[in-house]
Amino acid sequence: MQRLTFATLALLLALVPAYAQSVTATFKLANTRAVSGITQKIHISATDTAGKPITVMNLKVRVDMGPDAMADMTADAKVTQVGGQITVETNLYAPGRWAIILSGSVNGKPVKGDLVVTAFKKSAEAALPPPVASAPNRKILYYRNPMGLSDTSPVPKKDPMGMDYIPVFADEQVATPGAIRLAKDKVQRAGVRTTAVSKMVLAKEIRASGTVAADETKQAVLSARFTGFVEKLYISQTGDIVHAGQPLMQVWVESPELLIKSADYIGALQSGSQDHAAAAAALLRQYGVSQTALVAMAKSGVPTRSLTIVAPASGTVMEKAAVQGMHFATGDTLFKTTDLSRVWILADVSERDLPFVKRGLRASVIFRDNPSQSFDGTVLMIYPQLDQVTRTAKVRIAVSNRTGQFRIGQYADVRIVSGRENAPILCVPTSAIVDDGSRQVAFVAKPGGVFEPRKLKLGIRSTDYVEVISGLREGELVVTSGNFLIDAESNLQSALKKFGGRS
Repeated sequence: MQRLTFATLALLLALVPAYAQSVTATFKLANTRAVSGITQKIHISATDTAGKPITVMNLKVRVDMGPDAMADMTADAKVTQVGGQITVETNLYAPGRWAIILSGSVNGKPVKGDLVVTAFKKSAEAALPPPVASAPNRKILYYRNPMGLSDTSPVPKKDPMGMDYIPVFADEQVATPGAIRLAKDKVQRAGVRTTAVSKMVLAKEIRASGTVAADETKQAVLSARFTGFVEKLYISQTGDIVHAGQPLMQVWVESPELLIKSADYIGALQSGSQDHAAAAAALLRQYGVSQTALVAMAKSGVPTRSLTIVAPASGTVMEKAAVQGMHFATGDTLFKTTDLSRVWILADVSERDLPFVKRGLRASVIFRDNPSQSFDGTVLMIYPQLDQVTRTAKVRIAVSNRTGQFRIGQYADVRIVSGRENAPILCVPTSAIVDDGSRQVAFVAKPGGVFEPRKLKLGIRSTDYVEVISGLREGELVVTSGNFLIDAESNLQSALKKFGGRS
């Protein structure tokens, strides 16, 4: 009984690659074997959970060598769907296991299937030493592993999957270290694309979050310049808007020093010493004595004990320490005001984006309580310190707030579009860079299918492009697609040369 169970399990495991089941559909291959190197049709049936053919389906198909962790090796596929039958027309150009991945919808519901086809060479072709017969005059140096492994062979052989080792010809070797020469069909299969190195203005859209802060240049503090008592408050709560010269409170003067200076002013007036009186009046103004109080003392001949204190600047009362009847001493803060007609946005800009931010750049600010409207701002300053945790620096942006709709501490989203001083610089697409952490390389396409690696020194980056400081010249063609496969081939050949090309 146990032996029968194991046999049943083995049979089920053997059938797995031929079927792919999703929630609403089951896909089945007509044949799990195919011939490599030729265009052929692979037939797949699609049935529902009741086993009936599916007639309404919209599917996409991808063919790659995913089963063996080589999903980058893809094959073009043309798909035809008739009734419950799916026909995939493709060329499995290399022997081995290929994944046929189906995704889309069936009867309006999402489905996904994953089938495996094993490609073999024709027996007539397999009997011949692979490319040797077609190129008898080319000298073969050695044969290398078809899966990219470092082992080589001096004679033709197959790997454990039945794939032929690939010959390496003498005319494929390039004198430049790391450079490789690829045949045209191999370039096409790898999906190699190139673009010219060019100069451009490297513009970048910088996005950051920030908070609203008060404009520090529009803040004012009213501090006591003598001792006394608060007799009456004209502004009794925070949030009130005041104007410069507006009365804030009435105080009773306790300070003997201020009373003596007031008597000195009156005495100078009564003695007819105008210069002395003018100097005494100027000193009293420093204590906050208004011109109205000076005129009243000149008429009465008596130092005033009750003074009106006025707002030093226009703005919103942010703090109010003064309370009616309280005693205050010299230096005590009584009021703090801030003019909120203009506010600052303190944006946290990433360290890598800071080279793009300059004073005077225009910024677009969106507040989260009104995301449909943006407001214009101007970059005033990039703060000199960097946050050690977030690796960001504060960028100060000024925004008009004449309507008073922005609030201190409010969150905002900031967008800054920057061109690096509007000067064209040498750039390549970021997709052209192969970066393994210790080096940055681009592959330059040369005539005759030669690809030459160039070690680069890079500068600033935008979303899609990166500045090239050294390593490339304007007009050279760099690989932007398929460069990782070329890099793997280059590294493999360099390693094989290092070890003498033999295993």
